[in-house]
Amino acid sequence: MLQQFPMYAYIPAKDLARAREFYEKKVGLRPKQEQNGGAVYESAGGTACFLYPTPNAGTSQASQAFWSVKDVDGLITALKARGVVFEDYDMPGDRSPAGAVIAGGGKAAWLKDSQGNIMALLEH
Repeated sequence: MLQQFPMYAYIPAKDLARAREFYEKKVGLRPKQEQNGGAVYESAGGTACFLYPTPNAGTSQASQAFWSVKDVDGLITALKARGVVFEDYDMPGDRSPAGAVIAGGGKAAWLKDSQGNIMALLEH
């Protein structure tokens, strides 16, 4: 039933200004609009996320969202050059030269934003 509709991610932020600096300067997202005290960022394929203020940011121990990418190693290298730090989880599978986990026919890497939210890059 709901599969016919677009789905969007929410990204919580305790410090919205710091979170916006991370997403806009380090990750390279551009806000489409500001609404309800937060910012909307559009991505490829008509997808989007909403960065919003809340005291609950960074409390989840699971990934908030992921980007489906074509070259995870290249993006890891580029994002590290911009100051993004990637997580090193003890997981089964080999590692790519840039540090992505290789398993299940794909590659994955995880990072935490400035609010402690876990985000992922996945290459299939």
